[in-house]
Amino acid sequence: MQEIKANIVSIAKQEIKFGTVYFEGGIIQKIILESPEKQDFGYLIPGFVDAHVHIESSMLSPVQFARLAVVHGTVGTVSDPHEIGNVLGVKGVEWMIENAQQTPLKICLGAPSCVPATTFETAGATIEPADIKYLFEKYPSVGYLAEVMNFPGVLNKDPDMMAKINIAKILNKPIDGHAPGLVGDLAKQYIEAGPSTDHECFTAFEALEKLKYGMKIIIREGSAAKNFDALIPLAHEHYQKMMFCSDDKHPDNLVEGHINKLVARAVTQGLDKFKALSMACVNPVEHYHLPIGLLAENHPADFVLVDNLQNFEVLATYINGKLVAEKGASLLPNVLSEAINYFEISAKKLEDFEFEVSENQTLKVIECIDGQLITNKINHKILKDTHNFESDLTNDILKIVVVNRYKPSKIAISFIKNIGLKRGAIASSVAHDSHNIVAVGTNDKDLCKAVNLIIEAQGGISAVDTEKYQLLALPIAGLMANADGYEVAKAYTQIDQFAKQNLGSTLNSPFMSLSFMALLVIPHLKLSDLGLFDGTNFELTSSVEG
Repeated sequence: MQEIKANIVSIAKQEIKFGTVYFEGGIIQKIILESPEKQDFGYLIPGFVDAHVHIESSMLSPVQFARLAVVHGTVGTVSDPHEIGNVLGVKGVEWMIENAQQTPLKICLGAPSCVPATTFETAGATIEPADIKYLFEKYPSVGYLAEVMNFPGVLNKDPDMMAKINIAKILNKPIDGHAPGLVGDLAKQYIEAGPSTDHECFTAFEALEKLKYGMKIIIREGSAAKNFDALIPLAHEHYQKMMFCSDDKHPDNLVEGHINKLVARAVTQGLDKFKALSMACVNPVEHYHLPIGLLAENHPADFVLVDNLQNFEVLATYINGKLVAEKGASLLPNVLSEAINYFEISAKKLEDFEFEVSENQTLKVIECIDGQLITNKINHKILKDTHNFESDLTNDILKIVVVNRYKPSKIAISFIKNIGLKRGAIASSVAHDSHNIVAVGTNDKDLCKAVNLIIEAQGGISAVDTEKYQLLALPIAGLMANADGYEVAKAYTQIDQFAKQNLGSTLNSPFMSLSFMALLVIPHLKLSDLGLFDGTNFELTSSVEG
């Protein structure tokens, strides 16, 4: 029988005592508490759980994501595979299930509820109610209905959407919500229909509205969307109904830290440590009925040894009694995965990117907001006729395009502000939620090259500066690399720095922000392969007026 002597943290009792944990066969057999805490020993806590994450957004397969995450004390995730679902449908979700089975990290996958996310874009697949039922009944690791983004469909009782929700209710599966900005009676109606969580709150007022109607709030702090500062004050009073998540986290950020960083940040800002740990370790396990231990006798031996309860530096991570990470090093094997993909287009021509405008016309411009998924809508007056309007660098107005990756079609063209490029172009086949190619550039030549690099690689992110360029290939569904996670993180850091230092982007995470400029379900203005989309009125609109 194995044993660990440490200061044992009981979140339920809100006490810390020195003692010994005995475990065997992956189960905690006995916990002996011996004395008050001792300064020379570390602190044993339940493992951290990311309550909502799209593993694909890390650009890593589940097995590679796990290698990086366990280093930071993560023992489980609640993972929505709708990214690969939008590309490959049920086949893609099954690929994620099979890959996740190769790692000890306890990955609870959801059945994607909104594939495609809307009817105003072209996805690679459709997931029907019958597919939801199939995934739930065949795979025990599919534990919940993934985020119900089509909140207008819920409010209007769309038959397809309601059928998926009803299947989850019948099978007693939790239902994840996604309703940015929804408050008042509309929020009440949405919550009463079934969704029980939301990770899309931008303000404390919105979160309080949803808490009032019984919804649980997940504080998101990802690579692009950051809502921690706005929502963490609510945790003092409402911690029992709150959790932490990353939602979308790029590999370089995952190397730096995971949920452990949010707990440390919360404690630093004055949140009681037991409340912070409850949000990070206990609440997700109880809400999603996860097979994760909570540091109690007869529970799975899933726990983390940390140096202290201020910065939560992880010394060791155990899953089912197995040491999977120690002192900053992952002990999980470097496993590569079989690639699966869907790319059916050929290289684009320079003239495909032309956009003609006339004097006195007004461009409808997407205003990107750093650190948020929501965008603003602004207008830009055209001062003269132009056969091909490429950009207005003086006003930071750049051309943005979305290229359908699933079949040959006309490129959708519009304009964006606050990407901040001074030269060149960047492009990505990670473009939520349908994952067509999205690209922004200061000129059409670099824009065309950035797009064609991704087409040639059958997926990836690229950055182009005339003759110089960088490419990170993502051959798994055009979303994930098939390589060592730490090497992917290094490659991503290099291309991220290229976009900032060589091209001049002012964004904290230019590629992550770019990937959300095609996310139609987040207001106010986005671009799909079918054209500019008005998220307020939920309809396609023209890129120009007049």
